[in-house]
Amino acid sequence: MSTLRQTQAIYRPSRVGRLVVLLVCLVLALLGLMLVGLMLGIPQLSVSDLLTVASGGGSRLARIVVPELRLPRVVLGAMAGAMLALAGALLQDSMRNPLAGPELLGVSNGASIVMAAVVIFHLPLPWPLYPVAALAGGLLAGMLVLVSMRRLGDPVRLVLMGVSVGALLYAGIISIISLGDQNDVGLLYLYLLGSLANRTWDYVNLVWPWAVICIPLALMMARPLNLLQLGDEVAEGLGLRVVRWRLFIMAVSAAMVAAVVAVSGPISYVALASPHIARRALQTTDARQVLPVAMLVGSVLLVGADLLAKNLFSPIELPVGIWTTVIGGPLLLFLLRRQLAGAKAMR
Repeated sequence: MSTLRQTQAIYRPSRVGRLVVLLVCLVLALLGLMLVGLMLGIPQLSVSDLLTVASGGGSRLARIVVPELRLPRVVLGAMAGAMLALAGALLQDSMRNPLAGPELLGVSNGASIVMAAVVIFHLPLPWPLYPVAALAGGLLAGMLVLVSMRRLGDPVRLVLMGVSVGALLYAGIISIISLGDQNDVGLLYLYLLGSLANRTWDYVNLVWPWAVICIPLALMMARPLNLLQLGDEVAEGLGLRVVRWRLFIMAVSAAMVAAVVAVSGPISYVALASPHIARRALQTTDARQVLPVAMLVGSVLLVGADLLAKNLFSPIELPVGIWTTVIGGPLLLFLLRRQLAGAKAMR
């Protein structure tokens, strides 16, 4: 009976109007936030000023700042938010665990320790290979947590295992930092907190090929994700190769996270929060609807958080990772409380 109820919950028809309205509202919110991101800063511009800059006019400073600094920053924020949100949705649905995410599976810290080694030791790694190196570190860390989790099916214990592995990796990061000079440490400090400051088109050009490949792959995984939510036995009975799909899903998730970490550092909790916000807004767990909505929610969250980071205490700029932690931290505590309450109710 429980499997039947899960099947009905996933495939229950929902009003198309709700999905369409959510998608339209999120697109408009994202475009609005990106427009505000182009306007705010030094110099502060109006919409007419932006139109003037777009037509080749305006002050010399505005013609440099808007297309070379502000525009790539908001574009990168939108792409990074979408990729992180999709990674979180893939991990949560494929593992049937609402607490699964790149932060709690060690993927982010695994990618970060590789990037820390590249920066501090000045490793001769070509710029286009940064995401590949970050991917290797993220996959190794994530696989370590998953192998340990095979005997620990409890979601709360997964969090504890992920935090433990993350703490070990963070200790490794600190050890690597202690070997660097002061300039490297300052640069790495901002990187490890997660930041979109001073990101130019070079960073966008590094990420967009990964986005073009991974985002469509993630959106096409709706059917296997819906089957995995029913449980491994049911999914296998319906013809799904569970182990292969789960490994493939994790690889795609890790690739998206690694590409983001390589250019902006480990931005926390966007991957955890966005899928939950999407499911709550849609009132369904159907991955066909959750994935596109979560993707846009992630973009809105990260672009909005970056606006706060850039402008709230101007001219001082806080790393965007601080603001996403302020948003996602309480959500994690809420989910942990629900998991513990559910475990007590089952006893």
